[in-house]
Amino acid sequence: MEMKKRITLELRNRAPEKVTELVLDNCRSSNGEIEGLNESFKELEFLSMANVELTSLARLPTLSKLRKLELSDNIISGGLEVLAEKCPNLTYLNLSGNKIKDLSTVEALQNLKNLKSLDLFNCEITNLEDYRESVFELLHQITYLDGFDQEDNEAPDSEEEEDEEGDEDDDEDEDEAGPPGEYEEDEDEDDGGSDLGEGEEEEEEVGLSYLMKEEIQDEEDDDDYVEERGDEEEEGVQGEKRKRDPEDEGEEEDD
Repeated sequence: MEMKKRITLELRNRAPEKVTELVLDNCRSSNGEIEGLNESFKELEFLSMANVELTSLARLPTLSKLRKLELSDNIISGGLEVLAEKCPNLTYLNLSGNKIKDLSTVEALQNLKNLKSLDLFNCEITNLEDYRESVFELLHQITYLDGFDQEDNEAPDSEEEEDEEGDEDDDEDEDEAGPPGEYEEDEDEDDGGSDLGEGEEEEEEVGLSYLMKEEIQDEEDDDDYVEERGDEEEEGVQGEKRKRDPEDEGEEEDD
């Protein structure tokens, strides 16, 4: 019942065929099988079944895309040959804390051609003389055993590996995209062009308003000129009247 609840939590709102990672640690297996785990998880890449009292892998479903398998702290003592058939693309296998005692059991992993990392820590096989040298000689494809290579260099963290892969992808994208300088120059040119365009628009706007102001000013100047001219004409008329008035007075006196 506990196992069913755990699977339900893991798969809530997700269809099995879309799941890529599944953790079933501390669930309980029955007759070497975990109920609910089947071949419908065809996209699964990471599966963890630590401490589920698993005694055999015979009922493990076919998971062709599985790359990492965690089986630590179970009761597995053999039958590892089924992994090459059901999980042919495994690169990481953790069997630490199981009942593996001799090299003949590990020999069955030779058919896992993509296997790079194997963990047998806390298994009885680690007590054998020249254990590490013997396993590396038996499994030529692996690079790391119990977290270290043959020169005792520690295996990179899984997150570091993903970061390195991401960096490589980024480098490839940059190479395909071309040198970044070209884009910067293009952007600068585009910015310059846009600035120039804005400047020209501003000049046009200023020029238009300036012309409008000039026209208004010209009209005002014309009005002033007309008014001044009118005033001068009035003054001239008044002057003529003044000249005529004395003459008229003289003629009246003669009469």
